[in-house]
Amino acid sequence: MSKAVDLSPSVIAHRITGNWDPSTTAFDELLGENAYLSDHSKPYPFYLAYALEGDANALGDPQEWIAEWKWDGIRGQLIKREGKLFVWSRGEELITDKFPEYHVLKGLLPDGVALDGEILPFREGPLPFAILQTRIGRKNVSKKNLQEAPVIFLAYDILELDGEDVRERAIAERRKLLERIVGEVNHPAIQLSPAIEFSDWKELKEIRTGARKKGSEGIMLKRKNSIYQSGRRRGDWWKWKIDPLVIDAVMIYAQKGHGRRSNLYTDYTFAVRDGDKLVSFAKAYSGLTDKEMAEVDNFVKRNSLEKFGPVRTVKPELVFELAFEGIAASNRHKSGVALRFPRISRWRKDKKPDKINTLDDLRKMLELYGLV
Repeated sequence: MSKAVDLSPSVIAHRITGNWDPSTTAFDELLGENAYLSDHSKPYPFYLAYALEGDANALGDPQEWIAEWKWDGIRGQLIKREGKLFVWSRGEELITDKFPEYHVLKGLLPDGVALDGEILPFREGPLPFAILQTRIGRKNVSKKNLQEAPVIFLAYDILELDGEDVRERAIAERRKLLERIVGEVNHPAIQLSPAIEFSDWKELKEIRTGARKKGSEGIMLKRKNSIYQSGRRRGDWWKWKIDPLVIDAVMIYAQKGHGRRSNLYTDYTFAVRDGDKLVSFAKAYSGLTDKEMAEVDNFVKRNSLEKFGPVRTVKPELVFELAFEGIAASNRHKSGVALRFPRISRWRKDKKPDKINTLDDLRKMLELYGLV
């Protein structure tokens, strides 16, 4: 398509983002020779990193890379054009009204600027993502929500300045522009994502081990000469995540899945021991192979104890190792904790239910790794 309309792929990707209706928008309005940006809210396509699964040494000279913390919030773009402020999520949802904390920036940011960053729950430091979840999906944000789940915009890139698309400039140059803009705004609602100083990969690996206590999921690595691309690209941006936390638990409830799994019990609730009792603490529905899911489904059908609507109580006999990215205190859960992205990492056929982890183990994890 880029050859047909004589536009670069990055420009085309930008033109087709945002709010427009294919049934009412003419081709020339988006991609024609005389097309112009009539939708001032229009975001840029997000640049997404691949997970670094091997050794960072494979990336070469560490001095060619910028390192930052990988924050646990909502990826977003903050845009100021024609005197108006717009906030977009990575899913191309316009969410300006959901975050009134940013409205003050309309009078502080210069016109013609677009920033990439993280909508981050924050009070003297990052807060657990679970706190931000209390605001997601709400039609109206109350004063109580604002007090209990305050947010900042943690900026880590600039895509547009003075109305000019600067994505083709190297990130080392964009970073300097970003530092200047955030410094001139000088307001706590927007902060700069700090760069991590390191001399070699060994030192950075050590620094990475402290990520969870900082409210971070790991480290982002960006090649200093990299431009801001569209979509997920391999080579210049990497996310070097910390290893997940793990705990052994027993399945106590099962529910049928959706779509092609609607005839199988694939959604499970897990418990840990608390003395002689079992206390539920997490749900998970991913991580098993099709063969393993069929085995579990067969077990549920043969070992159901009670039925509560679509949910079956089952004999507490199957033990699984659950992996999760973070843990936070929660008044909404009987266990007192909430897990971030729980999933099944393996079926512990080698372990008996009386050998699973305890509620005290979860509390120790909360003490060591949780954020308050």
